[in-house]
Amino acid sequence: MAHWVRFEKGGDVGFGILDGDNISIHDGDLFAGAAETGVTVALADVTLLTPCVPGKMIALWNNSRSAAEKQGLEKPEYPLFFLKPSSCFLAPGGAILKPASYDGRVIYEAELGIVIGKSCSNVDEAGAADAIFGYTCVNDVTAMQLLDADPSFPQWARAKGFDTFGAFGPAIVTDTDVSGSAIRAELNGRERQNYPVSDLFMQPAEIVARLSESMTLEPGDLIACGTGPGALPMKPGAAIDIIIDGIGTLSNTYEDPAAES
Repeated sequence: MAHWVRFEKGGDVGFGILDGDNISIHDGDLFAGAAETGVTVALADVTLLTPCVPGKMIALWNNSRSAAEKQGLEKPEYPLFFLKPSSCFLAPGGAILKPASYDGRVIYEAELGIVIGKSCSNVDEAGAADAIFGYTCVNDVTAMQLLDADPSFPQWARAKGFDTFGAFGPAIVTDTDVSGSAIRAELNGRERQNYPVSDLFMQPAEIVARLSESMTLEPGDLIACGTGPGALPMKPGAAIDIIIDGIGTLSNTYEDPAAES
């Protein structure tokens, strides 16, 4: 098991394996034979970035049994998904920003993130499992009232694509079994979501295999597996933590820039 992170120090960007309070710096390609340099840097001396830079972020809807039961939904035959733009990516510790053009509810969604390590297209579940590099924590932030603002066209991309609405990290954890893990959200230190990975209708290998039928998945691509019940609105000034057993804790705040100006 390794916890891979990206970081910035003195204007330079690097990556490596987190080991306690230090990072073992690596060279090369994270997804194609990264090599140790023998150099370490203290975690306290760097700023963590998103652990990879996905070419695309694919996010699932209605992939939780317990959430589906509450909403009266059936298990989908195929993953129901939307895409989030790269401009929405947010690193650990960053602020989720209230959009200037929107005054409605903004909610957090605690989700397991799958990071792809090998290009794959039309693979079976065995090939999909081999293509998974590791896992991370995702907060799939949503401007809820925009989803159905126009009854003729559900606006998933708009509601979920604002800048800072795709927080993930702090690390990508490899060679780990998440099947027994719990996914939690704590808002201002109070637990609001807590559901097991086993609650997901489709598990990671099936998700990757099915999505590979629709598009080629490339190294670094990120898949958010969908959220369970308990996603609620945030108020400016709130602290939101996404916690996954064995993966880590993604911590961000929610802020209203207009209120600070």
